[in-house]
Amino acid sequence: MKILTIVGNRPQFIKAAAVSGPLRERHEEILVHTGQHYDDSLSRVFFSELGLARPDRELGIGGGTNTSQTARMLSALEPLLDELSPDAALVYGDTNSTLAGALAAAQARVPVVHVEAGMRSFDRTMPEELNRVLSDHLAALLLCPSQTAATNLHNESVDGRVEVVGDVMVDVALRWAPAARDDLASPAAYDVEPGAYLLLTVHRAGNVDDPARLGMLVKLIRTLPVPIIFPLHPRTSVRLQDAGLLEQLEAIDGLQLTEPLGYVEFSSLVHHARAVVTDSGGVQKEAYLAGVPCVTLRVSTEWVETVEAGWNTLVDLDAPLALAALDRALPAARPPLYGDGHAAQRCVQAIDALERPS
Repeated sequence: MKILTIVGNRPQFIKAAAVSGPLRERHEEILVHTGQHYDDSLSRVFFSELGLARPDRELGIGGGTNTSQTARMLSALEPLLDELSPDAALVYGDTNSTLAGALAAAQARVPVVHVEAGMRSFDRTMPEELNRVLSDHLAALLLCPSQTAATNLHNESVDGRVEVVGDVMVDVALRWAPAARDDLASPAAYDVEPGAYLLLTVHRAGNVDDPARLGMLVKLIRTLPVPIIFPLHPRTSVRLQDAGLLEQLEAIDGLQLTEPLGYVEFSSLVHHARAVVTDSGGVQKEAYLAGVPCVTLRVSTEWVETVEAGWNTLVDLDAPLALAALDRALPAARPPLYGDGHAAQRCVQAIDALERPS
């Protein structure tokens, strides 16, 4: 079959790096990069580091509001689907690229395959939640990372076929874990000792686009114990500068602000951190897979199993709760919640059985 894979941001590049290889052994894949993440530090570095094939088409659609970006993606994908006439469209996760790819394909009567289907935070104020719910209800094949995700889909009575395959990001994480654990050069480059620093990431619109919440975020960061390594997402950097808050962070002794990091370096810093503090869904999971406690700056998460297992704590922007979470004892066990590292092969096997409607 001819598969049109649509990606646009960091987590999707990582997931595609797991699936693309085995997919191309059995099918023709055409990789489309929407340009949602257009900064090299969030885009091209992941292709070079993870061995993902270069995109066959680049749409260059970055920036703008969620609505305008999705609309521009739809306009660009419509003629592309008509030109290439794929047998299926493959989308990942919960971004604007996911929704645009799923909607454009469904309207063209091309079956949609959604990898990482069924994830729910049950917070409709999050653009990501809207994207994932709508994409799931457009999909013909829904590939779930966990039984919880599959249960969510059954509860919503989706039309597509639901299969639990595991999480393809686990495939990549397990592949790189030995090198990440052995890499002491990355923490040394920031003059920090393994197990003695926090790794911080923040980029969610709900935390950085609202000036009041952004101010609360900065106050929380100022209470955290140093040393802290804080790779700045371009969106976060702009919001901090616009609000006049970046200087407050730059003045904190022991807080190192960096450019966004590639997967390999970031993975090493996760593995050697005392804890991860984040509002990213993917980073919550990366911390869990590395056996590092996570403090999540949100009131809900789609990765509920990490909270239930005791490795992740939801604190919103409550500084006392964040500090208490950092002092919690580690759980005695860390069960394999999201599969065994062979999710990509199961994805391809499920795609093998997909039929395009006449």
